[in-house]
Amino acid sequence: MKSITSRDNPLYKRLKALAGSTAQQRRSGHALLEGLHLADAYLQAAGQPETCVVTEGVLRHDEAREIVGRIDPARVYTLPDALFGQLSGVVHGVGMVLLVEKPTLVLPERMDQTCMILDGVQDAGNVGSILRSAAAAGIQHVFCVPGTVYAWSSKVLRAGMGAHFLLSIYEDVETADLTSRLNPNVLVTITDSHGAKAIYDADLSGPLAWVMGNEGAGVSRFWRDNAALRVTIPQPGGMESLNVAAAAAVCIFEQCRQQRA
Repeated sequence: MKSITSRDNPLYKRLKALAGSTAQQRRSGHALLEGLHLADAYLQAAGQPETCVVTEGVLRHDEAREIVGRIDPARVYTLPDALFGQLSGVVHGVGMVLLVEKPTLVLPERMDQTCMILDGVQDAGNVGSILRSAAAAGIQHVFCVPGTVYAWSSKVLRAGMGAHFLLSIYEDVETADLTSRLNPNVLVTITDSHGAKAIYDADLSGPLAWVMGNEGAGVSRFWRDNAALRVTIPQPGGMESLNVAAAAAVCIFEQCRQQRA
């Protein structure tokens, strides 16, 4: 285990640059995982991080010591609290950050199972929540079309609570390229508040490509024109619409219910 004591340290400068810029994270192909939960989830699913940085104080906690004990000591660095604060995006967070390489994935040639398509979803919290629901429901593939927030940003990672490491997440996927890879039996499915079939009356037992649209504009014209199934979520309370993350959870778990039945 090594110590970093100066803000002029090259590794510290690199981490600070990444922490301050999502664009820099995207260009570098790396992500920062902050906190014990994300660190534990990554170690269980993906193995060793590139680097682990912890505050001197956090090592006094049993859980933190247990997590650090699973990491190659040559990859672990300690930081004074004052320096760590400039890397952290969490108020009163726990002093641990893992630097990891983002997975490089190749689009599957054919998609014959239920998947999730994020069509311009821009709120990081919504994307993270959708990923968490998808992972919980056993969905393996999530496709982000251009205009969707960067799925490996620190805010999305925190909201996803480890879901990233259970999913294959493809970013900047062009819509035409994606539709050409969907098997005909995978029905493109959108939510539509006007004239669509109630989700509880629709047959969701087969594989579906769920399309979740932008928070304001909804699903784009391309997916509206290519949708094979349109469903609506009944709202007896009279609200006009649901948050996109809530709608996604309702949809995919109703599909789970029907498949289980």
